[in-house]
Amino acid sequence: MLVVNLATFIFITDICLNLPPLSLYIHIPWCIKKCPYCDFNSHAVKDDVPESQYILALLQDLAQDVALYGITRPISNIFIGGGTPSLFSPEAINRLLEGVGHQLAFADDLELTLEANPGTFESHKFAEFRAIGINRLSIGIQSFNDVLLTKLGRVHTAKEAVRAIEIAHQAGFDNLNLDLMFGLPEATASCSQKDLQAAVALAPTHISFYQLTLEPNTYFHRVPPSLPDDDAIFIVQKAGQALLADKGYQQYEISAYSQTGRQCKHNLNYWQFGDYLGIGAGAHGKITRKVPGHIFRTHKPKSPGQYLPGKHKNNDAAGSIAVADLPLEFVMNHLRLREGFSLAHYHSATGLDPCTLEPALSDCRAQGLIDYQHGHYRCSPKGWDFLDSVLQKFLPN
Repeated sequence: MLVVNLATFIFITDICLNLPPLSLYIHIPWCIKKCPYCDFNSHAVKDDVPESQYILALLQDLAQDVALYGITRPISNIFIGGGTPSLFSPEAINRLLEGVGHQLAFADDLELTLEANPGTFESHKFAEFRAIGINRLSIGIQSFNDVLLTKLGRVHTAKEAVRAIEIAHQAGFDNLNLDLMFGLPEATASCSQKDLQAAVALAPTHISFYQLTLEPNTYFHRVPPSLPDDDAIFIVQKAGQALLADKGYQQYEISAYSQTGRQCKHNLNYWQFGDYLGIGAGAHGKITRKVPGHIFRTHKPKSPGQYLPGKHKNNDAAGSIAVADLPLEFVMNHLRLREGFSLAHYHSATGLDPCTLEPALSDCRAQGLIDYQHGHYRCSPKGWDFLDSVLQKFLPN
């Protein structure tokens, strides 16, 4: 008599359903200071950060999601974001990762990213982060110009940013992302070029290069700074793209550039409409149980106080993505990627017939906004520059 335990049965079922890869996003909401442009769920540290309580809450949160969605797929990558996760001690992060490992299997080639602020770098601390398995750092530089850093409300200087990257290399990190922004208050056209040149000289494997936007519920939205005009920003963006391409950084997503084979696995999974568990205060996730009618968006309480142990219970009742919204949900992600998407992947990820992308797909091709090459639909250069206009065509009637 053949005996199959429940976990094995669910795993086999997952394969049969052709479920997408699964990532884990962990949100740690505290930072040293709230930046005036930041619309993430982050809170300036007032007292000691409640590490132990929060780690317990994260693991309870994960356990609820694993049970609720019957998760048995291995985790392909983990991204610990914030806030400033590097405020937590290596000991706390280690307890967290061990706890996650007791609940879920890790892929053999797991990419494990930790976001860090240059103002929190200490040599021994980052050597310990590397020793516990963190193999990728994402460092929020924003600029190497002290005047611009002050205008952005950052707590570090250009010198501290350079030193942080040196510490990361010395600690054994050979996979580094640097965040840089353009279109900053009162910045000249040469500022971004100098920032990119300084970044490239420090040999990161990945650079995120994106425009400062004035998001609602931020200080900059309430009290707008003086920013360059749209034409000047467009020129800066194109010049930055050209410089990065010349230095061997391939643009694989609208704001992401990497050396060959060093794309961020977590970002790729996100933009390819993969699944990701989101745990932590304010964290979002996406989980597929069955296509097309059982794809869920999840979100957790934003307040750290409401999130701590025993304060909430995970529930998927209101989170199912409407079938009519799936075409937009899919292309909104995939068209940010240079490689675009195939109709076969659209069908497997959504369960929908490719005809559900019409007439928007044909209209975009006729207008030169989307190209078709080698079995993939992708934004043309014109389409990438006017992506919002492209996406409007896929809105449900």
